[in-house]
Amino acid sequence: MARFDLHAEPPALPTRLTDPVLAIFVGSAVWVAVAVVLGVLAATGARPLDVWFGAALVGIGLGVVGLIVLGLQRRARRRGVKWAQKTE
Repeated sequence: MARFDLHAEPPALPTRLTDPVLAIFVGSAVWVAVAVVLGVLAATGARPLDVWFGAALVGIGLGVVGLIVLGLQRRARRRGVKWAQKTE
């Protein structure tokens, strides 16, 4: 019977699972699709613009802000700035 070390460190996750850029792009793409659908429905007169259209615009904006913050953090980490987040 094999013995397991209960105090051993688990293996690191692959980068593709820990990189938030893909999740931000997918989330922003969903909000863009929602905004386009609601815009088309409003243009055809089937539905007025309401709070959901505003929420979609905010979702797109937050995705852009998230990408900017990640870019700034990565640039700071490459430069070796003391306050930059370390991902190891």
